[in-house]
Amino acid sequence: MTTSASDLARRAFLRRGALLGLAGSAAPWALNLSLLADAAAATGADDYKALVCIFLYGGNDYGNTLVPVDSSNHQAYASIRGLLALSQAELAATALTPNVALPSGLQYALAPGLVPIKPLFDSGRLAVQLNVGPLLQPTTLAQYQAKSVRLPAKLFSHNDQQSTWQSDLPEGAASGWGGRLGDLMLAGNGNSVFSCISVTGNAVFLSGTQAVQYQLGSNGAVAIAGIRSSLFGSRTAQTALRTLITAPRTNLFEDEYTRVTRRSIDAEAQVSGALANLPDLVTGFDSTNSLALQLRMVARMIAARTALGPRRQVFMVSLGGFDQHDGLPAGHPVLMAKLGGAMKSFHDATVELGVAQQVTAFTASDFGRTLSANGDGSDHGWGSHHFVLGGAVRGGRFYGKPPAVAVNGPDDVGQGRLLPSTAVDEYAATLATWFGVADSDLARVVPNIGNFATRNLGFV
Repeated sequence: MTTSASDLARRAFLRRGALLGLAGSAAPWALNLSLLADAAAATGADDYKALVCIFLYGGNDYGNTLVPVDSSNHQAYASIRGLLALSQAELAATALTPNVALPSGLQYALAPGLVPIKPLFDSGRLAVQLNVGPLLQPTTLAQYQAKSVRLPAKLFSHNDQQSTWQSDLPEGAASGWGGRLGDLMLAGNGNSVFSCISVTGNAVFLSGTQAVQYQLGSNGAVAIAGIRSSLFGSRTAQTALRTLITAPRTNLFEDEYTRVTRRSIDAEAQVSGALANLPDLVTGFDSTNSLALQLRMVARMIAARTALGPRRQVFMVSLGGFDQHDGLPAGHPVLMAKLGGAMKSFHDATVELGVAQQVTAFTASDFGRTLSANGDGSDHGWGSHHFVLGGAVRGGRFYGKPPAVAVNGPDDVGQGRLLPSTAVDEYAATLATWFGVADSDLARVVPNIGNFATRNLGFV
């Protein structure tokens, strides 16, 4: 069968549409719905898994998230941090006792605001991955200083490092590793539209080469208001608008636009119908916490999985405000309390829904920050500590190499900016393996994984 020039042009438009993520969260047209035909459903009623990325925009301060609390290391930490330092007394309630002790008597405590998730660590549902960040290949401090290895582009830059964390490439990347996970799972999902779902606006993390993120608000699907009820008090105007934005067109690009709009309308109806038929969650979520409300919507979408059809889903939520060059002693505890409360509620909801073993949430951020203080704030860094949460997590312990509590020490590139000892590729590959990606396909998700010896860090 021959392929016409029109077919080729249409396919090119589809590819570019998927790569550009055509519509942001503010656009009710929702052109970023899946541009693909639905694939056949996977078999197995219990064959469901979800990954949930919790992105902390602005660069979370690792020094006051996971704090050395044993006497010698806390003394070094307090000396370096000055006004930013949390006291041992403040940390007493969140001191962690891992099931595998850290070397040299090192002990950590969670930020006081993270107290809601301490029981999850204690019960083996929460793990900590130490000092993870973007790398292109294993890198020593000497190699970094000598500039003898390839490094991620534009280190310490917000936009570039957000993109590098989410995609393996600097700002301007067309796809992210969450979207590439979606690409691999499309054929097994009963409805490909709902493979990659954002509750936090457009993000490269969920854009695939075929999978395109479906965006929700914290309260549900984004509808085109003018076709859901009378427009300007007129049913005729309502009908005219619907016809205008959905009718087939002779122009190739206009026709594709209206076809995707029709899919947007259909998907919104599916989501709204599925959510309306759900019983209310018993688990409480703080209505003043934007992250908690996003995670509540993720939990509701997981509860609606049977009605919506997918067997594998990747979600993204976020919390902003972490770029704290000043005001950190007052601002960071508030953010930690939001993170801790939201994560605890979400895990409780997965238990309520009977899917805790099938849902894994993990944190990510632009970068860590400097251990040394800059007045009452900290500056842009590199490596940071992150959390992995879920029933399948091998929790209650730390993974990776704990960095020395020092400035200009063996693990940092200046001012306590951590040189990552674990690459984002290794972190992502571990999650992808749990998700069901074959070892031979990992490079399609994280292209640099072949440069690293470890493909499974063991936390899940």
